[in-house]
Amino acid sequence: MADDACGKPVGRGEFPDMGLIADDDVLFHPGSLLDADGRIIAPYDIEQQPGAERGGQYHALADQPGILCAAAAPFILNYAEIAEAHIVNGMGVALGDAIIGLTALRALRQLNPRLRCLLYRPARIPAYVDQLYRLANHLVADMRSLPWRLADLPTGAPRIDLGNHLFWPDFATLPMIDFFLRALGTNPAQTPPALKTNRWLDDVCLPAPPRPWDRQDYVLFCPQSSTPLRSIPVFMHQVLVEGLWRRFGCPVLGFAAVSHTRYSDIRPRSIDTAQFLSWIKHARFVLTSDSAAVHAAAGFAVPTLALLTSIAPELRVRDYPLCQPLHLAIPALNNVHASSRREDIALVEQAYRDIDWRRFGFDQ
Repeated sequence: MADDACGKPVGRGEFPDMGLIADDDVLFHPGSLLDADGRIIAPYDIEQQPGAERGGQYHALADQPGILCAAAAPFILNYAEIAEAHIVNGMGVALGDAIIGLTALRALRQLNPRLRCLLYRPARIPAYVDQLYRLANHLVADMRSLPWRLADLPTGAPRIDLGNHLFWPDFATLPMIDFFLRALGTNPAQTPPALKTNRWLDDVCLPAPPRPWDRQDYVLFCPQSSTPLRSIPVFMHQVLVEGLWRRFGCPVLGFAAVSHTRYSDIRPRSIDTAQFLSWIKHARFVLTSDSAAVHAAAGFAVPTLALLTSIAPELRVRDYPLCQPLHLAIPALNNVHASSRREDIALVEQAYRDIDWRRFGFDQ
């Protein structure tokens, strides 16, 4: 990549050729794409199209002059001297990734209040993730929707490609907040830990929980993750709900069907992201899997017990002082982000059976 006036590449490293990309390779490309009409395209948007509409050839956006992409060549920016930054194809299409990616942007803006961030998002992201970006619009960044013509991106400000980050090598080895800060061209070690805790969520305008929960203590049970690999097995649900009731002596609410006299399934009363976040914000305590709920709870400073399977705690909750992680440590699944394979789920279920839950106030 050529040097850019707003960034200083520090070496390409070992990455595949980022030229012409075709067929299914576009779905796994570590970065955004440029089509024949000069439009920036998100690989995720292509993936969400019917198979018959996926044809075409694309170039890597990172090959274009002036585009900064840490997956192609790490770079450093001095945000203290930057008034505006354009972040293309961030911050992912999963709710937890989006919360943390927006935390990285908010950290930059807290260190430089003059900074304006413009965020160009995939057009086909799930509705509940899109709702988070709408809640963050103008609060954290000004939102735009892809596709977007490359020629319409201003050349006088950094233009950073953060596309398809799931396929970047660093994503599997760094804490997510450090990954995003590096991808934005900063040194994560220079960002104060207090700015890594998703506290921008507390500034979002949210509805109050419905009655009677707007004036009554409750604890929250969030067992589902985006993948069965990182979700809490169903056979543990009643055990954990009973333990929460015994420990806190107040009703347990949650996002699953559990047969327990002190439990209420609130999924019908949580129909959008704002309501989901509100339930977390007003909870006395949260018990969750490796899910977006653990990141939201940190943002609202709610004490949390996080049950982690394939991803180590230091990569998920290192910066959350009120979060107690319980890592089941399954070596065969280390750093695996998603799976529904029967043999993998069997390993997770056995790991749950092997835990002495009495240490955490739960009786099996």
